[in-house]
Amino acid sequence: MAINSINGLSSITPMTFGKNDNVDNNKTLNFGEMLNNAINSVNDLQIESQNLGMDLAVGKTDNIHEVVIAGEKADIALQLMMQVRNKIMDAYSEIMRMQI
Repeated sequence: MAINSINGLSSITPMTFGKNDNVDNNKTLNFGEMLNNAINSVNDLQIESQNLGMDLAVGKTDNIHEVVIAGEKADIALQLMMQVRNKIMDAYSEIMRMQI
């Protein structure tokens, strides 16, 4: 029995937070800058979702699918950010409990 390789997985690209267009390829971001970029991206998604919701409420748009998708993107991004925050707080607590 021959086992064939799985095709199509090469097209999966990792999700990135923040807009790194203005960053040199030679410069690496430190953890604080990466976290700040991620927070700004989540904030942008929340603002976009709120604006689309307001546009739907006042009748500027009738594309409810776009509004719902933007809301879900914002919700998922916020949930991810909260989980990252929880992990950072757990790591900080663990470091503070260490005896030197």
